[in-house]
Amino acid sequence: MPLVSTNPATGRLIRRYREASPRAVSSAPVRAHAAFLEWRRTSLPTRARLLRAAARVLRREGDAHARLITDEMGKPLAQARSEIEKCASVCEHFARFGATYLAADRPVGAPAGSFVTFQPLGVVLAVMPWNFPYWQVFRAAVPALVAGNTVLLKHASNVCGCALAIESVFRAAGLPDGAFQTLLVGSDRVPALVGHPLVRAVTLTGSTAAGQRVAALAGAALKKCVLELGGSDPYVILADADLERAAAVCAQARLVNSGQSCIAAKRFIVVEKVAAEFERRLVERMAACRTGSPLDPGVDVGPLARADLRTELHAQVQASVRRGARRLLGGRPLPGPGWYYAPTVLAGVRPGMPACDEELFGPVAAIVRARDEAAALAAANATPFGLGAAVFTRDRRHGRQLAVQDLEAGLVFVNSQVRSDPALPFGGIRQSGFGRELGSFGVREFVNAKTVLVA
Repeated sequence: MPLVSTNPATGRLIRRYREASPRAVSSAPVRAHAAFLEWRRTSLPTRARLLRAAARVLRREGDAHARLITDEMGKPLAQARSEIEKCASVCEHFARFGATYLAADRPVGAPAGSFVTFQPLGVVLAVMPWNFPYWQVFRAAVPALVAGNTVLLKHASNVCGCALAIESVFRAAGLPDGAFQTLLVGSDRVPALVGHPLVRAVTLTGSTAAGQRVAALAGAALKKCVLELGGSDPYVILADADLERAAAVCAQARLVNSGQSCIAAKRFIVVEKVAAEFERRLVERMAACRTGSPLDPGVDVGPLARADLRTELHAQVQASVRRGARRLLGGRPLPGPGWYYAPTVLAGVRPGMPACDEELFGPVAAIVRARDEAAALAAANATPFGLGAAVFTRDRRHGRQLAVQDLEAGLVFVNSQVRSDPALPFGGIRQSGFGRELGSFGVREFVNAKTVLVA
């Protein structure tokens, strides 16, 4: 894919970028390793100070960074501002708690004089997507950096401006030269980067297919990798749910980032007794959301990030309708410039339809009816994915039990929208990937848990 930034709201070219030369690609890991040798011996208080400086840079330049996100991938500007604030917050979180997460540990029952210390691995290659062009990078990079690793970023080809701007944030914060580098390259250069002897680990956020390719490369090179991949998150609506609250949360969870989120709600699995009422309320909520220019402060849903993404989404909707799904709302591309798609609700969705079996990356809600609670839980788990899930019930104790024991996903929320938090591990199971980002688990993904015994 060419390195081109195009405004999704207008379809107009923003800028073409020149791909890094083969020499630059081969030398970047060398620079990153040289920076690692310095950074690994930088004290944790100093690393923390520089991460706090990065947070200050983000906030000081927040409007410019948010506008760049909106221009390159179409996110409504208010959401782009929130993304920048979240990046600043993750810098501050790991500045505050990094030393605690990385403190030496003495396991229960360990022999006298022994302990486990957590030491950085080296250069981490981050292969990142376009949909949260700042947050995905900071979510992966900040825990790696606080642990003493250095980071090479290969970002999505349509958000090169964001990729370069992120590097400028870390440079302005005072990180050593080469500690965080952006490489403007296409996906065809990833194998060489994964195989480079000075790249010690890989983290990827993207599609399941991309994760499979990178996992194969990392496995062949015997390198640790963390994969945060796609999802078809189920939101289970039980018979005793507060339907007004559930509909409000579900509409917001489906339309976040114009539906272009791995952890957005995708399938709404509703117990038959309340299905008709929930469908009515969800349609009302989705229909009330405004679609339009992402620069308009009153807009809830912007364009999809690329023309091909809209084409693929519409094909999935059409195929689902041909197989028996009912359109309750939307179901079409919007006319005019830009790559807009109408907020859509499909009812009567069942296995064998793309709306049930595949990830729909756009503002399309798929409603699945279930006979009872047991059938709803079975339908929720009947997916190759396993990133997030939610359950809605007035019985919080029962909801907690279902979240712990029954719903199969990396994150399960009760009566709330699934979202990430700097303190909590984030990641999935099955085809949604493996490994964790954020929290103590994220920091410890790219370290050597080294056993030491002093006699």
